[in-house]
Amino acid sequence: MKWLRKKNNNKQPSISLEQERAEKLAKMGAQLWALRQEQGLSLEQMVALTRIPQRLLQAIEEGNLNDLPEPVYIQGLIRQFADALGLNGVEFSGTFPISSAQVNPQGMGNNSPLNQLRPIHLYFLYILLIVCSVNGLSQLLNNAVLQASNSQNQPSPKQKSIVKPEIAQIKESVEVQSVNDTLSAVQQGKAVQIGVTLKASSWIRVIADGKIEFEGTLPEGTHRIWKAQEQLTVKTDNAGGVLMSINQEKAKEMGEPGKEEEVRIAAKPKF
Repeated sequence: MKWLRKKNNNKQPSISLEQERAEKLAKMGAQLWALRQEQGLSLEQMVALTRIPQRLLQAIEEGNLNDLPEPVYIQGLIRQFADALGLNGVEFSGTFPISSAQVNPQGMGNNSPLNQLRPIHLYFLYILLIVCSVNGLSQLLNNAVLQASNSQNQPSPKQKSIVKPEIAQIKESVEVQSVNDTLSAVQQGKAVQIGVTLKASSWIRVIADGKIEFEGTLPEGTHRIWKAQEQLTVKTDNAGGVLMSINQEKAKEMGEPGKEEEVRIAAKPKF
């Protein structure tokens, strides 16, 4: 009797575009965070340099794809972030995948651009419409003045008194207000936060408010962030291989290389 064997197509599932973006964002965010720490810059200073809200800068560093807008806007934010840190923003951000050639198998009619807009996009769209409207009105007024002056032999003094709208001041005031609102929202309710960057592969255990959040070995180059309301405890078997930042301050080594170290950070009481 002959046994028939079925041929198995051992095809490994290809990584999705969303997973590729998430992995790339995590790697790029860790690089930007490490470079910012080396330069001793805080997120508040980066907001002033880039004019990007702090929550978006923090989402890039933490690799939180869900807290960011569409990929094409993410690439632009990464470019501004990198430029502010002295990198070639165009070259650095160019590796982030922005291809949106995705097919909806349940219905092609649902892929309307309006359905994909998020609230932040509508906010930027409203500002753009306002600026364009003011620009258009200013251009129309200028054209009307030029036509009237050309129809007469001598220009009228009253026509020279027309003042153009200060578009730049309107746009700047809107951006500053948005940044201030973002900063106040971030500062409320934050208890204690640590960020670790691995200079060398090390075992780490993190306890947040009495609960073990992570325990295991992290490879070199890994960047992770943990938060707690009352207390955070970090323990490692290679203190010199772990850079730790407390509440987004400048990162420092936990101790000497190859030695075990444990650090406890308690949240500041609220008055």
